[in-house]
Amino acid sequence: MSDEQNWQAPGSSGSGNGPDDAPQQPPQYGHPQYGQPPQPPQYGQPQYGQQAPYGQPPYGQQPPQWQQQPYGQQPGGPQPAWTPPPKPGLIPLRPLTLGPLLAAPFQALRRNPRITVGAALLLQGIPSIVVTVVIAGAIAFLAGRALSGEVEDQPALRAGLIGGSIVLGVLSLVVTSVFSALLQGVIVADVARESLGEKLTFRALWQVVRGRIGALIGWTLLYALAWIVALALVTAIVIALATLGPPAGTIGAVVVGIVGGIGLIPLYIWINTKLIMVPSIIVLERLSLRAAVARSWRLTTGYFWRTFGIVLLVGVIVYAITQTIAIPFAILGGIVGGVFAPTSASSADPMAQALIAQLGVNVISSIVTAIVGAIGSVIQTAAIALLYIDLRMRKEGLDLELVRFVEGRQTGQELPDPYLPPAQQPAQPPAGWPAG
Repeated sequence: MSDEQNWQAPGSSGSGNGPDDAPQQPPQYGHPQYGQPPQPPQYGQPQYGQQAPYGQPPYGQQPPQWQQQPYGQQPGGPQPAWTPPPKPGLIPLRPLTLGPLLAAPFQALRRNPRITVGAALLLQGIPSIVVTVVIAGAIAFLAGRALSGEVEDQPALRAGLIGGSIVLGVLSLVVTSVFSALLQGVIVADVARESLGEKLTFRALWQVVRGRIGALIGWTLLYALAWIVALALVTAIVIALATLGPPAGTIGAVVVGIVGGIGLIPLYIWINTKLIMVPSIIVLERLSLRAAVARSWRLTTGYFWRTFGIVLLVGVIVYAITQTIAIPFAILGGIVGGVFAPTSASSADPMAQALIAQLGVNVISSIVTAIVGAIGSVIQTAAIALLYIDLRMRKEGLDLELVRFVEGRQTGQELPDPYLPPAQQPAQPPAGWPAG
């Protein structure tokens, strides 16, 4: 057989074992096999010799690099997708919106009730109950003496009743302020560590707060004293004008009383909002009292109305919950008082019997209110601590430091306290504070 008889067209099947017998690749576009008609182009592909549609590269050219990558990815390989900020504990480590700011304080009660509820009862509930019972007993004793005394001794007894009530009120304010400051310190430290996914014991929290107790108590007493002095100053001016007699003195006293009383309200709102971060700064940044006041003033600059609105909203929610629980007990206390003093109207000393019944009502209502109010104080303090963390995230990038701390802790690194300013960070964490 001649070579011409053995010749076969390229691409045809043959019986030989040469390289032409290997299976051929399917024809590529623009390169038809010899002896076969070209394949029609697919839809959207340019024909040979024609201009490519808009957006398509010319024939034989590769598309540009940016067209070869999926949308949102850079050349050089796929990029990692966006992931939300980590949430190791109480809050996500990013600037907070209204939802987390309102929900997180209540979650703090649920996540660590032994600390939150226990500290509320130990540091505020029980002292408030003891102070209420002592004051009620002292006032009942002084009132009983004033009511049963001789006529000629009535002025002195009434003056003693008024003076004793004032002293007891001041004592109650001091005791309440001291224990309220201690509660604030513990809750602020607990919320700060819960935000990082840590759950400390009361002993560990107390070791953290112990060095800041003096500054906390001093701030609470000075702040309360400043407002007492302001109120007393307005009252003194009103009394001084009233002693001048009508008509100028009376009119002046009324004007000063109205203007001064109404003027103190916006002044209190403004100053309280600007200085509301002082306890959190004292505990977490470990600054002095004067530095903490200046720091709180700067930190709330530009966020006054947001801070005021959230604090007011949380206060309204806590007040509504407190009253919802306390009012039924107050009604029950009135019924109990009537049961224990049913013959007050017909007794020999009806005033004393009515006073005893009313004191019993007040004690029962005050006990319930103290317990519920202590838990409400935890919620409000936790909300303020979260606002402090949120402001530092927004103004100073604290969220990056917290994320770095959490990631370093997962790898076993010992990092300083992330809440301390860079200039305040020690080489080793403070005593009682988890290292990493």
